[in-house]
Amino acid sequence: MENLKQEIKELIVNSLELEDISPENIKDDEAIFGSGLGLDSIDALELGIAIKKKFGVKFSSENEGNKTYFASVNALAAYISSEMEKNDDQR
Repeated sequence: MENLKQEIKELIVNSLELEDISPENIKDDEAIFGSGLGLDSIDALELGIAIKKKFGVKFSSENEGNKTYFASVNALAAYISSEMEKNDDQR
């Protein structure tokens, strides 16, 4: 799970081209949006696309759980891990 969290942090920094933040500066339990990293809804869309490309995990704009999934690196890692396991089970 630690490797996945690191990959997510690197994805956040690289896909959103955050020049003043490095992956090491992102705390696992820190809010990604709003008061945490200060990302906005456009960033969420870009990050969702990057996650889909890298991990094959999709997000639906109608899903009420998205706020929960994008709450922190910990939450994203748990969701991505869960979805990847489901995808493996379906193969």
